[in-house]
Amino acid sequence: MLHIRSCFASLALALLVNTALADEYDWPQWMGPNRDGVSQETGLLQEWPEDGPPLAWMVRTVGFGYAGPAIANGKIFILGSVDGVTFLMALDENDQGKQLWAAEIGEDFDNGWGDGPRSTPTVDGDRVYAMAAGGTLICCQVADGKELWRAQMQDMGGSTPAWGYAESPLVDGDLVICTPGGPQGSVAALDKMTGSMKWQSEGMTEGAQYSSVVQALSGADKQYVQLLQKKVFGLNPANGAVVWQQDWPGRVAVIPTPLVKGNQVYVTSGYGVGCRLIDLGESGEDPTIVYDTDDRAGKVMKSKHDGLVLLDKYLYGYSDGGGWTCQEFETGKRIWSEKGELKKGSIGYADGKLYCLEEESGQVVLLDATPDGWQEHGRFTLSPQTEFRNPKGRIWCHPVIANGKLYLRDQELLFAFDVKEK
Repeated sequence: MLHIRSCFASLALALLVNTALADEYDWPQWMGPNRDGVSQETGLLQEWPEDGPPLAWMVRTVGFGYAGPAIANGKIFILGSVDGVTFLMALDENDQGKQLWAAEIGEDFDNGWGDGPRSTPTVDGDRVYAMAAGGTLICCQVADGKELWRAQMQDMGGSTPAWGYAESPLVDGDLVICTPGGPQGSVAALDKMTGSMKWQSEGMTEGAQYSSVVQALSGADKQYVQLLQKKVFGLNPANGAVVWQQDWPGRVAVIPTPLVKGNQVYVTSGYGVGCRLIDLGESGEDPTIVYDTDDRAGKVMKSKHDGLVLLDKYLYGYSDGGGWTCQEFETGKRIWSEKGELKKGSIGYADGKLYCLEEESGQVVLLDATPDGWQEHGRFTLSPQTEFRNPKGRIWCHPVIANGKLYLRDQELLFAFDVKEK
């Protein structure tokens, strides 16, 4: 049995995202400061030793699940399931991952692909927000884990999707944005201090999927953008009104978070669907499609749940059937693809390098982030690996790079590798 303490035991502002009080190279939410999988950290290893970067520490106490860590202000926040109960935990970033507190959320979510939470916590100043797979959104004090409020997606008309709620909540100004889905409104905005409802998107009532909300700009106006199974859309942050919407041909599960560059939005999903680039224009009310899923370019990237990073003019990620792929953002053109070096997996970026994690074997590869092809600078295999993974499960937690460490999770195991150049 894993040890859990009582919940009462003891970034500077990023683009469009409020992550107050975070350190320069923290990773305070899903996909990092800007929700794009990109770290601004420099001074990292450009070549790994033969056996990979040195292991700084590993803990076995974070419980089961696929939830990624958030790192802020010297603490690591992560969700995990222990003895059928989901907890939000805080660990000491600077003391070998020592557990500081654990806040109980409630009964675990389970399905045939593996139990436990899927969401990355979001840190905002002295508060941390987290979504359990069963649909409980909790707000706790960063200092000691004291619960301040909770809200239930089902009370907002939501119905738990087949693989559980996997969205990571977005904090923007005074609001927490989440996606309960359902007839009362797909997206909801709550007061971040109290959890009280501010608005729900009555004009958009699609059921919840697994993507997380991002912010986009059209001219000087901000929007909340979300991708669901049959719709991609933008909402007015003031009242949740639908600013624009487009049909989306999603199948089975729609998971990847939209990527934003200027007034353009890029969306993709797997199971044969593909990708689309949307230009919001100046008004943001009548966006145009640059390339789409039924174009040749729109079939270059079919990302199931592995994430993408956008660097300058190029996207990098794993495309179902195409392997690891570099795609030109503006045109959708395939620049290169590699099927043989590494199987399907997730991706992160820092200091000129891509960190690629193969979900089946646990191999981790360091690559140049370049349109000039697959250029490898080291690899290793995660070890040890969990003995408790569901036979259908994989290592689905994405790489996190923060403050000189590479964080990887395999169920109850959380690893911190030292990737800082000495």
